Amino acid sequence: MKLVVFDMDGTLIDTQALIAEQMGVAFTSLGLLAPTPEQSRRVIGLSLPVAIGRLAGSEDGALIERLVESYRTSYRSIVEDVADREPLFPGTRAMLDRLHADDGTLLGIATGKGLNGVNRILGNHGLDRHFVTLQTPDHNPSKPHPGMLLRAMSETGAAPKETIMVGDTTFDIELAKAAGVTAIGVSWGYHDTDELVAAGASAIIDHYDELDETLVRLLS
Repeated sequence: MKLVVFDMDGTLIDTQALIAEQMGVAFTSLGLLAPTPEQSRRVIGLSLPVAIGRLAGSEDGALIERLVESYRTSYRSIVEDVADREPLFPGTRAMLDRLHADDGTLLGIATGKGLNGVNRILGNHGLDRHFVTLQTPDHNPSKPHPGMLLRAMSETGAAPKETIMVGDTTFDIELAKAAGVTAIGVSWGYHDTDELVAAGASAIIDHYDELDETLVRLLS
């Protein structure tokens, strides 16, 4: 058996522009300077309060809570029942279908998105039956704390040596390393590949066509 756990934003779905846009909406709604798209890109993958706190450069819990609520309200109004603002990256569906059809493979999610958003996205894309474990900040600390992967392994019975984390940011790679799990980085996401390698990625893939062979090599 193997357990393959995927990040979402920047790994399965392309939401960089949408997230940067909605960060701008949240900050300007409170009269604050909007973060640049590059600044927003750097925090994608963290849980929302942690990401917003970094962008705001603040530990003011009340301010962060107001920004979080503004972001969530605006984001939900944009994407409710609309899949095209959260599109899958090329090759994602075919890859997930292949792995889901393999009786020896279990699929999971470990993301900074909330569980409601994860369920909405998977439902919009018809992928809600592909994943057996969904790990979010609703019941785990933010990445790179190992909690998401530790809980995913506990729920599925997978050992660290049977588990792979696939992600696009150093937060994903550091999560995997903290949990004693092998990490694969993807080159199309929101952190540079040299950063992923430096963080401890065992392999980098440039397209999901390369994932199957990479899984076999790293788990053999």
